[in-house]
Amino acid sequence: MDAARFAWIFALLAASALVAAGFGAQFGLWNFRVGFQLVRWSEYTGLAVVALALVGLAVPRWRRGRVPLLVATLIVGVAVAWFPWQWQRSARSVPPINDITTDMENPPAFVALVAARAGLSVPTTYPGAATAEQQKRGYPDLKPLDLPEPPAAAFARALEAAKAMGWEIAATDAPSGRIEATAKTPWFGFRDDVVIRVASAGAGSRIDVRSVSRVGRGDFGTNAKRIRAYLEKLAHA
Repeated sequence: MDAARFAWIFALLAASALVAAGFGAQFGLWNFRVGFQLVRWSEYTGLAVVALALVGLAVPRWRRGRVPLLVATLIVGVAVAWFPWQWQRSARSVPPINDITTDMENPPAFVALVAARAGLSVPTTYPGAATAEQQKRGYPDLKPLDLPEPPAAAFARALEAAKAMGWEIAATDAPSGRIEATAKTPWFGFRDDVVIRVASAGAGSRIDVRSVSRVGRGDFGTNAKRIRAYLEKLAHA
């Protein structure tokens, strides 16, 4: 097998490992920590592929008749190396917390999902002041949403928006204004829990949201993004 073809196969294996890292964890083939290791190894492998492709393009006898294949290998290698690097860079740019809420003084509380979260590494009780302080620094834009409708109408609107997000609705309690749901990330399939609180606020309603991971310490900013997306959808529903 010539060097160009070897580099191409190596690139395809690296890309496959990167994709499989998350989906393998999601479907129970390995622990998510193993998936994280595969992502890290994919970055190194991608860099090796880039090096091989560049050498192949630089050596006349290797690139002869193989330029398109070597260029394709280079592109795949760059993509495979870039994605984990960007993923880790994003993780370092946000606070290492995974319990995010629009009300840090009186966070919406889980009721129905407490049993489902029993024994998990992330508790249902809010972590407290240290987490709140990190959230203020990392996500200063997160705040409650005020709606002009009275609580009953706002609750129905909030529930429809939660369903439109594709979340699995775990419980609804209209009298108390509470909605609980579970969301799943698309790649690793992490299951995160969400609780929405609809309360009276003057002539209208106030919507607070809390999104909490089930495992880990940080969340790559996922919970904050989820809350933003939900409130945006609800505001324009």
